[in-house]
Amino acid sequence: MNTGTKSLIALTEEKILAFWEDKGIFQKTLDQTKNGESFVFYDGPPFATGLPHYGHLLGGTMKDVIPRYQTMKGKFVARQWGWDCHGLPVENLIEKKLGISNKQEVEEYGIGKFNTMARDSVLEFEKEWKKTIPRSGRFVDMENPYMTMQPSFTESVWWGFSELHKKNLAYEGFKSMHFCPRCETTLSNFEVNQGYKDITDISVYTLFEKADEEGVYFLAWTTTPWTLPGNVALAVGADIDYVQIKTAENSSFSQKHDSKKLQKNTKSSRR
Repeated sequence: MNTGTKSLIALTEEKILAFWEDKGIFQKTLDQTKNGESFVFYDGPPFATGLPHYGHLLGGTMKDVIPRYQTMKGKFVARQWGWDCHGLPVENLIEKKLGISNKQEVEEYGIGKFNTMARDSVLEFEKEWKKTIPRSGRFVDMENPYMTMQPSFTESVWWGFSELHKKNLAYEGFKSMHFCPRCETTLSNFEVNQGYKDITDISVYTLFEKADEEGVYFLAWTTTPWTLPGNVALAVGADIDYVQIKTAENSSFSQKHDSKKLQKNTKSSRR
């Protein structure tokens, strides 16, 4: 595909989008189906502190296809945009602007002033979102968005939990959570994954001699070699099959370890 063809496609898309906007096509689909059966569609909102990217385009396309299909079937689908204003992304943004890095400094600055800055920063990139989302061809009301920081939204969550409690669907329990020592708060899975990266870890193979059979060793692999000096035993499985092998006389392993007999878990040795 050459550049000229790409330009023609882009111009065609923009022409269609302009037609939809000029004729109010999205609003007309709502007006024509307002007396139809409601199809409830919950749109999980993006974080308001970041710019849209290709991941949002993919998710947004899927979120657009289902409401369009249900609308074509005559159902009324109210599509309201939303902003996720909670979590560490907003706090991290403000901390970076203020040049602070821990909870104590936040308290010294003033929690009230910190929260005000966080609220004011929520719609910092609103213009970019309002430009990108319609350009992707999506029908959604971005002029009347809901925000997770609004009291009405919080109250709706309380109401939902209350209904679950009345139906005996809520229970009290304990759950292990990731904890951030820097900001002294728990972390969601999303927040933990923000720092995820692939690394090359340290690992070693080591030998453990059988107590009842001299010259026979268990071969073990560990990614925590720094714990080896404190090891006093090796855990083996009673229901796991092990196989004994003898190293070749001329192998590099035998030259280093005097041709030892090794035992391995058969499951780990299968190819």
